[in-house]
Amino acid sequence: MSFEAGINSLVKKMKGQQDIIQTEEATKNAFIMPFISQVLGYDVFNPLEVMPEFTADHGTKKGEKVDYAIMQDGEVRILIECKKIGDELNVKHASQLFRYFSVTNARIAILTNGRVFHFFTDLESPNIMDKRPFLVLDLLDVDETILPELKKITKETFDLDSIISSAEELKYVGALKRELTSMFKELPPEFVKLLMTSVSDKRATADNLALFKDLVDKALKQFLKEQVNDRLKTALGDTDMSFPESAVEPTTSTAETDSTPQPDEKGIITTEEELAGYQIVKAIACSEVKPQRIVHRDAKSYFAILLDNNNRKQIARLHFNAKSQWYVGTFDADKKETRHPITELEEIYTHADTIRATIRNLES
Repeated sequence: MSFEAGINSLVKKMKGQQDIIQTEEATKNAFIMPFISQVLGYDVFNPLEVMPEFTADHGTKKGEKVDYAIMQDGEVRILIECKKIGDELNVKHASQLFRYFSVTNARIAILTNGRVFHFFTDLESPNIMDKRPFLVLDLLDVDETILPELKKITKETFDLDSIISSAEELKYVGALKRELTSMFKELPPEFVKLLMTSVSDKRATADNLALFKDLVDKALKQFLKEQVNDRLKTALGDTDMSFPESAVEPTTSTAETDSTPQPDEKGIITTEEELAGYQIVKAIACSEVKPQRIVHRDAKSYFAILLDNNNRKQIARLHFNAKSQWYVGTFDADKKETRHPITELEEIYTHADTIRATIRNLES
């Protein structure tokens, strides 16, 4: 199984099974061992590669164990400490990792609850595990920008020097992205005040701050949508391309347009939202194939996006005909479709990895 297929398989499994997992051991069996095997590429049944319940006595701490040690040539390469799915990943609860990091040759440590994986190294002090991870993988919210770095940790392409050299940038860029995500969910009063005082002479009263909080929130959303639009233009090589208002600003799946599209002679109606969704899929696909190879074909029940105008090479489907709910359909290696509910067109980007994997499967 390839690295990309391993990630996709584990994401699918996480979505289907996370609610039935109740214990740490079940978490290990369902998610963590498959991660070690399918994603990192190590043989979990070979103790020369993966040693469960690894013990390395240290000082007065005798008999303590770390859940897994990944080995190479008899030396510890990676340490893994496991928690039950849903548990908070706090380094205060990973004392074994800190101790074992200092007494083994490991330079990589992983703290995980099966869904979220925190990767640590020793950037701040040699042989002392950092308190902040340099890379965070969430299987229910995969950041595709970190996947090339994660691949460096796999058995096939393990490159410690490259991992360490890029770890500091990954650590702080990742932390900043998480802070920005948190900030966008709940705007900090200091941030609102800073922007308000830069564009207005109003006093920073509670009423004025409340007013500007809504204005800042609206401005940020419009700014991000404009950035998405610009990304599409650049990806498609069309700087003059413009999108209808509904392509960049729908807020719910029941968004209405000013004009009603007319059906063709077969009774098929192609909407502006479907065409905008097609442009997003096309932009995603540009990383794998030339954009002119991506075409669309509308039907009464769905809007198909195809490779080479071949109905047997379906990349994705848009199910936008129902007023109550939109769906984007993606395909696995067996060409089985999975429908994912969305409320905004931009959510198609969350399935970018699957769309690209589908194209690679079709090409192979």
